[in-house]
Amino acid sequence: MSEISNAVNMSFRVDKNLKKQADELFKKLGLNTSVALNMFLTQSVREQGLPFAVTLETPSTRLLDALDELDKIERGKVNKKRYKNVDEVLKDLDE
Repeated sequence: MSEISNAVNMSFRVDKNLKKQADELFKKLGLNTSVALNMFLTQSVREQGLPFAVTLETPSTRLLDALDELDKIERGKVNKKRYKNVDEVLKDLDE
């Protein structure tokens, strides 16, 4: 990044709720909003376009539910039919 002596202040308007959500996200990523915006601008210039996405990997509710169901099945808390081979599964699917 440029030396601090070349730094300038930027002012722009942003929705209050959006800023709060962004601040919280950047904090989780170990950044502050100023650093994140500098990263965005630097990468934009480098790529000559809109850059990368920095995201938290959050599993979908559907995946979390499936993992929970699998855990319950493995612990014997939910009885599910067990199959010996794929042919048995396919037979049940056809019925």
